[in-house]
Amino acid sequence: MMDGAAGIRTPWESPPAAGEAVEVAEGVLWLRLPLPMKLDHVNVYALDDGDGWTLIDSGMNTRRTREIWERLLAGPLSGRPVRRVVATHHHPDHIGLAGWFQSAHGAELLTTRTAWLFARMLTLDEQDRPPPETLTFWRRAGMAEEILAERAAERPFNFADIVWPLPLGFTRLKEGDAIRMGGRTWDIRCGAGHAPEHATFWSRDDGLVLTGDQIILSISSNIGVYATEPEADPVADWLESCERLSAWARPDQLALGGHKLPFTGLPMRLRQLIDNHHGALARLERHLETPRTAAECFPPLFRREIGAQEYGLALVEAVAHLNHLHQAGRAVRRLDDRGAWRYRRAD
Repeated sequence: MMDGAAGIRTPWESPPAAGEAVEVAEGVLWLRLPLPMKLDHVNVYALDDGDGWTLIDSGMNTRRTREIWERLLAGPLSGRPVRRVVATHHHPDHIGLAGWFQSAHGAELLTTRTAWLFARMLTLDEQDRPPPETLTFWRRAGMAEEILAERAAERPFNFADIVWPLPLGFTRLKEGDAIRMGGRTWDIRCGAGHAPEHATFWSRDDGLVLTGDQIILSISSNIGVYATEPEADPVADWLESCERLSAWARPDQLALGGHKLPFTGLPMRLRQLIDNHHGALARLERHLETPRTAAECFPPLFRREIGAQEYGLALVEAVAHLNHLHQAGRAVRRLDDRGAWRYRRAD
């Protein structure tokens, strides 16, 4: 399959079935695990280290996913032990079962310091109701009153719901280091925007790149702002990361992403991601000829109907793009009578 405009090729037209594996290169297996959401899967990779395996990401902590892992361990992984789990970033679909592999299988966890700190902090921070800071954040984003009232009265999503407890201790990965996995030496290059200190791995020995969610085929990773850092500008981090990683990208490299299909054509995909966000920012800026809240900015950013399941992710992404325009001096804002930020295009 090929995107003719971008020169992007997908060598495999379909993913492995649950409990099965596809060998994408010598000693590198592509596995796929289910997710209970609209983006219904996550890709993980098993790298053959001879006496055992290194896993790249692990999926969410659900009974179904653990059952699939048991089949994978006995089948495609040939009963050999998982000795290391590498988490590309802290999101639950990527680090959710890292603690299970540590505690139940004796594996070592390797990830960046920021990813480990975020994941461990969030799994320990269980909430029965949204705290005041979250309610203020939602109100300032312009969340509709009926949605705000409903969410204020119910138990929010907690990391601990779908992330196995992380034991104390990990091995740090950082920008500029190298790691030996699957018979190859990989350079570690960190991105940001979708998740802080997101690790990607670039093989010195062949054209493989483990991109996690930093570079994905056909979709752009969610870039969101949350109550933990309401004035953050992850869009700037994302654009800087894409530009910086472009210096290492070659058309022949095989990108193994956290979702969708593996593909070649990394330089063009990175350019698409950069151009798509600049285009979204330009549309949003025009939309702000009339003062708007973040909740009123879905049409220029997504150009599709946003349902209840996607509302939360859409809201935090709208805040992220508005923060970027505001901090770049391209938009101004004021608090309205109900405590929501209203953004207007700067003169």
